[in-house]
Amino acid sequence: MFTVTGAARVAAVVSVAFATSFFTAVAEPLDETVVTATRTPVPADELIVPLFVIDRDEIERSLAPDAGELLRTHAGIELARSGGPGQPTSLFLRGTESNHTVVLLDGVRINPGTIGSAALQNVAPESLQRIEVVKGPRSTLYGSDAIGGVVNLRTRAAAQRGFTGYLSGGRYDSFAGGLGGGWRAGESGGIGFGVDYRESEGFPTQVGETADRGFENLTLNLAADYSPAPTLDLRARAWRAAGNVEYTAPVFDPVTFEQSLAPVDQDFENASYALESLWRARTNVDLRATLTRVEDEIVQNQNNDGLPAAPHDYVRTKRNGLELQANVRLREWHELTLGTLLTRENTQSLSFGTRFDIDTDVNQFFVQDRLTAGRHSFVAALGLVDHETFGDELTWNAEYGITLPTHTRLTFAAGRAFRAPDSTDRFGFGGNPDLEPEVSRQIEVGLQQPIGTRHSVYVNAFRNDIDDLIVYVFDPVTFDGANENVDRARIEGVEFGYAFRGTTWSVRAEATLQDPRDRGTDTRLLRRARENYVLAVERLAGRVALGADVTYAGHRRDVAFPTDVTLGAYTLVNASARFQVTDQWSVQARLDNAFDEDYTLVHGYNTAGRSLTLATRYAFK
Repeated sequence: MFTVTGAARVAAVVSVAFATSFFTAVAEPLDETVVTATRTPVPADELIVPLFVIDRDEIERSLAPDAGELLRTHAGIELARSGGPGQPTSLFLRGTESNHTVVLLDGVRINPGTIGSAALQNVAPESLQRIEVVKGPRSTLYGSDAIGGVVNLRTRAAAQRGFTGYLSGGRYDSFAGGLGGGWRAGESGGIGFGVDYRESEGFPTQVGETADRGFENLTLNLAADYSPAPTLDLRARAWRAAGNVEYTAPVFDPVTFEQSLAPVDQDFENASYALESLWRARTNVDLRATLTRVEDEIVQNQNNDGLPAAPHDYVRTKRNGLELQANVRLREWHELTLGTLLTRENTQSLSFGTRFDIDTDVNQFFVQDRLTAGRHSFVAALGLVDHETFGDELTWNAEYGITLPTHTRLTFAAGRAFRAPDSTDRFGFGGNPDLEPEVSRQIEVGLQQPIGTRHSVYVNAFRNDIDDLIVYVFDPVTFDGANENVDRARIEGVEFGYAFRGTTWSVRAEATLQDPRDRGTDTRLLRRARENYVLAVERLAGRVALGADVTYAGHRRDVAFPTDVTLGAYTLVNASARFQVTDQWSVQARLDNAFDEDYTLVHGYNTAGRSLTLATRYAFK
C-alpha cells in the first residue's frame, strides 16, 4: 500500500504549487511541435500519448553533468547510478527495465547491441538543444526495446547562431567548458559546431573505498544543411563523445575465496553519424532517406587475471542503417506514414573470459494512419520486425483522443511492444542462444484539463503486462547460471500533474504512483519505487532567475547476496540562480542536494553529497 507519509508529501507539493501560482500574471500557453511520438511534426495539443519536452532554457538552467540528470526531475523517470560522475546510469521509464527504453540521438537509435541501455552518463547537456520523451509502447515505429517509451536527444549544432562559450566548476574538482558556433547563408544552408569538455575527480564509487574515482569526457557535435532547390533539403550530422572513467571492481581470490575491491578504469567512445535527404515530391508528399552509423565501445585498461599477456575486456557495437519514410497528406486532417528501417549490426565482446563476434540483420516495416478531425484524433499503426535470429515480430498501436466543449481532453491508447535479446544475453557470460523476445501489452487512459490560460492538470492511468522477462538464473549448488525467459511482470500506475506558466512564475508538480511487480515471485521489480514526487518552481525578476526543484522517491528493493535489501526513501532539494549581467553575459549558481541527504541509488555504491556549481556563459555577436 502507498504510505500515509507519501500521500502527505504529494499533497504538500500540489498545495505549494497552487499557492504559488496565485501571485502571477496571465500567460499564453506554449505553441509547440514535437516529432518523436509519430515520426512526423505534430502540434503538442494534438498528441494522444503522454510526452514531455525539456527545452534549451531548462538545459542551461540545470547545470546538469549529463543527460540522465536532466531527466530525473520528471514524472515516470527513475535513475540508478553506480557511483559518482561518469559512472554507469540506468533509466527506468514507468517502472520498466533499464533496457526497455529506446534512446535516440537526432532520431538515430544509440542503444548498443551488447548491453541494451544507452550510455546517458556520456551525453553532455551542452551538446543538446532539446529532449523529447514519449511514454508507452513504440516498437511499431522504433523496433526492439521500445516497451517503456522513447527518449529523443536533439543536438544543438544545427541550431547554433553566432558563437557561445561557457565555463563551470564545482565540488569534487569538477570542471566543464565549451564553445559553439554557427553560420547561415540565407535560406540555402548553414553549418554549426559544438565542443564540450568536462572532467571530475569524483569520489569513491563503492562503500568502504577511500580513493576518488573520476572521469573525463570530450564531446564534439557538427551539423550542416544545404537546400539546392526549394523542394530538396540535404543534412549531415555528427556527434561523438570519448573519454575515460575510473571505478572500482571486485577481485575474487579462487584460493582463499576472499573478495576485495581494486581500482580500475576504462576508455569509452559513443558516436552517431547521419546523412539525410528530404524531398517534397508534391505539395502533399514528403520523402525522407537517411543513412546512419552508430559506434559504441568500452575498453577496460586492466588485463584479465592481471597477466601482462592477457587481453583487455571490451564491448563494441557498430551499426549501419538505412531509413526510408514517406509522409502522404491525403487531406488536411488525414496523414499516412509508411517507412522501413534496415540495420546491419556487428557486436563484439570479451568479458569474464567469454568472447563473441556476432553479425545481426534487422529489417523493420511500418505504416501509420493519423487523423485529426475537429475534436477527434485517431492514430493506428502496424509494424513488422524481421529479426535475423528471432524471426518476425508484429507490433501495433491504437490511440484515440477527444476534446470536449469544456476543453477537457480524454485519451485512450493500447499497444504491443517487444525487446529482442541482445548479444550479451545470448552469447556473453551466462548467455543463452535459445532465448525468446520479451513481449509487452499495454493499455492507458488519460485526461488533460486546462484551467483558464495559466493552469493545467493531467492524470494518466496505465497497465503494462510483460511476458518472458529475461533474468539470470543462478544455481547455488553448482555455481552455474544462465539467462532464462522465466519471469512475468505487471506494472500498474497513475501519474498526476499540475503546471502553471506565468510571466514571472512557473510551477510544475507531478506524482507517480505505481506497482512494478514480478508476477512469478510476487515481489517488486528491482530499484523501482512505488511513489515518486516532483516539484519544480522558477521565479523571474528582471535579470534574475531563481529556481528550485524537489524530488522524492520511496523505498526500493535491490539485489544483494545472499538476501535482497531495501533501499531507503529519500528527498533531494536543489536550488539555482542565474543573473543576466548583460544581454550577452550571464552567471549562474546551482546547489544540488542542498540538505546533504544521505541516500542510495544502487546497493553498495556512494552518491553525491551537497554540491555547489558555479558557471558563466557568454554569447559573442
